[in-house]
Amino acid sequence: MTTRYVIVGNGAAGATAAWTIRARDPGAEIAIVGDEPVPFYSRPGLAYVLLGVIPHKEVFSRPDRLYAEARIQRVVGRVSAIEPAPHRLVTTDGRALRFDRLLLAVGATATLPDLPGIDLDGVVTLDSYEGTREILRLASRARRAVVVGGGITALELAEGLLARGVETHYLMRGDRYWANVLDPAESALVEAHLVADGMRLHKGTELASVIGRNGRVSGVRTKDGQELPCDILGVAIGVAPRTELARSIDLPTGRGILVSERFETELPDIFAAGDCAEVLDPVTGKRSVDALWSVANEQGRAAGDNLAGHPTTYQRPASFNVTRIGGITTTVIGAVGTGGRDDDLVSLSRGDTFLWREQLDGFTTISTEGANRLRLVVGPDRIAGAVVMGDQSLSYRLQHLVRGRVDISAVRDHLLDGSRDLHAVLAALADGGASRGA
Repeated sequence: MTTRYVIVGNGAAGATAAWTIRARDPGAEIAIVGDEPVPFYSRPGLAYVLLGVIPHKEVFSRPDRLYAEARIQRVVGRVSAIEPAPHRLVTTDGRALRFDRLLLAVGATATLPDLPGIDLDGVVTLDSYEGTREILRLASRARRAVVVGGGITALELAEGLLARGVETHYLMRGDRYWANVLDPAESALVEAHLVADGMRLHKGTELASVIGRNGRVSGVRTKDGQELPCDILGVAIGVAPRTELARSIDLPTGRGILVSERFETELPDIFAAGDCAEVLDPVTGKRSVDALWSVANEQGRAAGDNLAGHPTTYQRPASFNVTRIGGITTTVIGAVGTGGRDDDLVSLSRGDTFLWREQLDGFTTISTEGANRLRLVVGPDRIAGAVVMGDQSLSYRLQHLVRGRVDISAVRDHLLDGSRDLHAVLAALADGGASRGA
C-alpha cells in the first residue's frame, strides 16, 4: 500500500526530510504544510538580502517547480488541530489531511523581551521572508534604528540597517561582542570593523522600555535612564521552539518537543525534528535544541530516513556555523567558548611572534595576519573547536577534523610548539595524515 507522509513546516528540516523520504520511498504520497505563501527559502540568506548583497530571488533555492517534479504536494495553510487516533490533521481553512506518518518540523520563533512598548509598530525581528520585506520597507524611510541582542542575528540586523543608510545604534549588555563564543581579540576585531563602518556601539547597555508615538516606535529607554530616539527597534535576543501543536495533543515538551535519537515522539507515527525538537543524544543521554541551519538539514535527513522505515540513529555533531560579522566571513566549529574550565583543552597563538595565552578553557592557538585569524581549541588527541575569520581556506578541512573527531596525537606537539607550518599540518591531517578517533 502507498504510504502517506505529511510534514508540518517547510523549512530546512521539513524540506530535507521530504526529499529524503522521496528517495527512500519513490511511490509515497508526500505533503508539506507551511504557513508562509512563498516556497522554501534560505533563512541564513535573509541577512544578505537585508545587506543588499543578493537579490530577493536568490534565497529561493527550491521553487514550486521542484516540488512538482519530486511529486511533493505543497499546502499553504496553518494547522489548527492534529487528531492522532484517526491519523489526520486539519488546517484553519477547514482542509483535512490524512497521514500514515507525521513529522512536526515547525521550527522556532524569535522571542521578544517582556517590556513596555514591545508591541509597537516598528519593532522587528529577522525571522522570516515577509519580516525581512517589512524591515526593508521601514528602512527606506527611517533615519535611526536601535538593535539589541548579543549574537549573530543581532549583528546581521544592525549591519543590514546600516547598509541601508540608517543611523544604527547597537546595544550590548556586556563589555564586548559575543563574549561567550569569541575571545577578546576576536571581539575587538569585529567591533573595530563595525565602528569603522559607522556603527554606534553602546556597551554595558540594556533596554528598559520602548517609547512610542501614535502606535509607532519613536525611541527606547535604557536601564541607566538614557533615551535614544529611533524609528526602528531590531530585536534578536534568542528563539523559542514552536511547541504549541505538540502540546495540543499532550506530547511531552521541555524547551522543545521531546524526541528520541530517531526523532520519535511518545505517540506512534508522529515525529519531530529541527529547531522545534529537543533531541536525545544516545552518547550523553541528554537532550538538546540546536537552532542552526546546518543541524536542521542533518536532522531532517535522519528524520526522513526514520519516517521512511530506514532506522537511523542521530548523534549530535559538533556545531558548525558560517556567517559574516563585522564584514568578516567567520566560521565557528565545535567547542570554542570560554564559559568553563577544562584542563584537557589547549590552544596556541601565532602572529608576528609565537606566544602562549592562557584562558579559562585552557590554551588557544591563534594565527593572525591582518583581518585573517585562526583559533584552535586542542584536546589531548583531537581538535575540539575552531574559529576561522577572514581567509576560509582551512574551514572545510577543520570541519572534517572537528566533526570527524580525527586523531591528532601524532602531530599535537607540532601544533603546540609551532615547529611546523600550522596550515600544512592541518591540511595533511584532513587529507588523511591521521587516523579517525572514536
